[in-house]
Amino acid sequence: MTKKQKKMTWRIITTFSSLVILHFIPFESKIASLVKLALYFAAYLLISGDILRKAGQGILNRQVFDENFLMTIASLGAFALAIYTKSGDYVEAVAVMLFYQVGELFENIAVGKSRKNISNLMDIRPDYANIEKDGKLEKVSPEEVALGSIIVVQPGEKIPLDGIVVEGSSSLNTTALTGESLPRDLSKDDEVISGCINLTGLIKIRTTKKFSESTVSKILELVENSTSRKSKSEAFISKFARFYTPIVCYSALAIALLSPLIRTFILGLSPLWQTWLYRALTFLVISCPCALVISIPLTFFAGIGGASRNGILVKGSNYLETLSKVKTVVFDKTGTLTHGTFEVSAIHHSKMEEEKLIEYAALAECASSHPISKSLQNAHNKEVDRKRVKDIQELSGMGIIALVDEKSVAVGNKKLMDHLKVEYKECHKSGTIIHIAIDGEYSGHIVISDKIKKNSKEAVSQLKKLGIEKTVILTGDAKKTAEDVATELGVDQVFSELLPGDKVTKIEEILASQKDKNTFTAFCGDGINDAPVISRSDVGIAMGAIGSDAAIEAADIVIMDDDPLKIAKAIRISKQSLKIVHQNITFSIGVKSACLLLGALGIANMWIAIFADVGVMILAVLNAIRALRAG
Repeated sequence: MTKKQKKMTWRIITTFSSLVILHFIPFESKIASLVKLALYFAAYLLISGDILRKAGQGILNRQVFDENFLMTIASLGAFALAIYTKSGDYVEAVAVMLFYQVGELFENIAVGKSRKNISNLMDIRPDYANIEKDGKLEKVSPEEVALGSIIVVQPGEKIPLDGIVVEGSSSLNTTALTGESLPRDLSKDDEVISGCINLTGLIKIRTTKKFSESTVSKILELVENSTSRKSKSEAFISKFARFYTPIVCYSALAIALLSPLIRTFILGLSPLWQTWLYRALTFLVISCPCALVISIPLTFFAGIGGASRNGILVKGSNYLETLSKVKTVVFDKTGTLTHGTFEVSAIHHSKMEEEKLIEYAALAECASSHPISKSLQNAHNKEVDRKRVKDIQELSGMGIIALVDEKSVAVGNKKLMDHLKVEYKECHKSGTIIHIAIDGEYSGHIVISDKIKKNSKEAVSQLKKLGIEKTVILTGDAKKTAEDVATELGVDQVFSELLPGDKVTKIEEILASQKDKNTFTAFCGDGINDAPVISRSDVGIAMGAIGSDAAIEAADIVIMDDDPLKIAKAIRISKQSLKIVHQNITFSIGVKSACLLLGALGIANMWIAIFADVGVMILAVLNAIRALRAG
């Protein structure tokens, strides 16, 4: 519990205790009645001091009509009414403020709880970086570390800057960034991002980004700015409160003045000033729009906090609201639905042991830096003895011919086989097909493809369960490869062999085809070439772990661990958050309207008014914090 919450709790308990004690003390003489007034007013000042101050500041700043003004007028009016009627019943005046502060405490705790989820991300901010000088570690500010410097990260320390491991191996705790509880292993030449915690071994990292451009810095910036972008619901409530509060104040004034005057001059009855004044004060307490003004922003705040707890960064409540209305989800393929790294997926028509065929292909390709060559080296998974290879010839656009163990090994596409007049076998599978001929005889082919992420199929299935009407893939890959991936995942439509500009054109066509203006399209991608499409879509989603800075910068929502299943989770969180918002709006306005009518007719007294104000606010706040657990 924070200091502010402890102070509020102490004031509430003290005031409540004072009311209980004062209730059992007899005040019979005239002097005693003055003492009674003084003691009740002291209790009133104790519980309402901050509200009175805010109301006074609002009047001085010419921003009179807010909940502080309503509560101040209503409670002071109740005091004045008790003094005027000589009833000596000051409990209602103090109780109005007491229960209002109880509601404020609930709201404060709820905000603190949702803020804690977001502030947990703030813990990823590194305090220092270790630079080795003269055999000793020197702590410096991460902002002072030059690009390309070698920093040392010991077990238990946060990684302060993005970089590449140049020495050592370890495990990383990435929970604060990704929401993933399992540690991630890393070793030499692996990329690391700032904000993770080094768990086991000492590692040395060569920095690849300045602190201002690092992952941790960008995440903190996103989190700090997330509450500045308001949703339409929040904007509506703010506008509603601006007009609503003056209207109810003037309505209360009309109840207090016009009703007695009508009774006197038109109906010829006694004015009953104190009765109508009491009704007006009750009306003011009921009318306080706290439940709406507090619970709606709180719901979005809690929703953003709940999303961050799951490794999903939402840049503003407006994006959370728009996401809930998405009906079409468009994906980039490589790096989003697939890993974006090529590997050997099949070997066909091999005339020798498969391991031997891969060995020959890896040896022939040993001098190439092409991703296909790297895939073959990874599949071989042994150190390549280059002494076994000579006379390497690269035929542009076709492949490589080399002598391996004094055998002529040709590794390449079908153009290479045609060039060498070697009869080859066609492949029915999608991917890159590497044909191999040894001493002029066809020896089989290797299929290299981009592996689909394990959660991609489930992600598409979950999206459809959430009411997504259409799923689309936009990719630059070959038509067969793209169609095979779409079929396997259950994606409705696929557009292949697209350039970055073509992707923008396609997303614009999809946006133009939306018949209902209140339905939206989301695009999810990771690469630099996806940034224009992310910007153009209604909601842009970026894969944050391997995604480019341009894509993350352009996106409205960032998935920190690249898990496509988190796209469905983000939509689920947004839908549940909006459902809670609508529940609170309906409940608050419904109860307020009924109680306002009862108050104006004199059926509702001050205690019902307190429930209508504080009770509704507490219930709405408790409902709002459910968004923390959404998803």
